[in-house]
Amino acid sequence: MTSTPEYVGEALGVLLSEGFPARYNIAPTQPILVVISGDRQERGSNLPDRRALLVRWGFTPAWVKDPKEFPLLINARAETAIGKASFRAAMRHRRILIPASGFYEWRRPSKESGETSQPYWIRPRDGGVIAFAGLMETWASADGSEVDTGAILTTAANKTMRSIHDRMPVVIKPEDFARWLDCKTQEPREVLDLMAPVQEDFFEAIPVSDRVNKVANMGLDLQEPVTVEAPAKPSKKSDPGDGQLNLF
Repeated sequence: MTSTPEYVGEALGVLLSEGFPARYNIAPTQPILVVISGDRQERGSNLPDRRALLVRWGFTPAWVKDPKEFPLLINARAETAIGKASFRAAMRHRRILIPASGFYEWRRPSKESGETSQPYWIRPRDGGVIAFAGLMETWASADGSEVDTGAILTTAANKTMRSIHDRMPVVIKPEDFARWLDCKTQEPREVLDLMAPVQEDFFEAIPVSDRVNKVANMGLDLQEPVTVEAPAKPSKKSDPGDGQLNLF
C-alpha cells in the first residue's frame, strides 16, 4: 500500500481520520487496512456509508479456541468460501474491501525445468488503488479480548497471470463496491459474479529481487525491476541408437 490516505479514501469512498506511511512489503499477521459497511451515514456527508479499520492479516473463525493450533488463513478460495465452515458466516455477514497498490507473487517452476523461483511485483497497468475482495471475523479469547482478522479471496488466474501462478486475488470494481459490502440485502449467492478473474490486461507483472522474501526489507527498492535470465537449455543427450549400435 503506497498511495496516500487521501487518495485511498477518495478511491474507496471512505473517510480516513488518520494518516499512514507507505508500506512496500506487508506480510501475514501484520495489520492491514480494510473497508466495511458502516452502521449509518454521517449527516451532511457525501461519502457512502462505510468505515475503515485495521485488522490482522490472517483469518481466525470465531469458533476457534486456540489460534496457535489453527492454520494461518491469509487467503480464501472464492469457489468454496460459501460452503466452507471457516468462511461461511463471514461470506454472509462480513464481506470487506482491502485496498492495495498491488501485490507480490512468486513463479515457482518445477525442479526439472532448471529454472529458479522468481518474484514479481504485480500492479494495475493504469496505476491507482485496487480493492481486493476480503472476509473479516472478530475472534474473542476466553478472557474477553478481541482481535479483528481478515483474509483475501482468490480465484483462478486469468491468462495473463497463469504463467506466474494459478491463483490471483479477486478484484472488486468501484461500481461494485456497494453491492459487495451490502451484507443485509445481498446474499452470498448474489455476489458470486463479482468473484471472477479480472480482465486480461488489468495487471502488469514486473520481475523484482528476491529481497522481497524477507519481511525486514521494506523499502521502495523492492519494486525496482530486475533482469530475468532465460533458463539454460539442457544439453542434448546422445541417442543410444547412434553409430554402430544401429547394427543391433
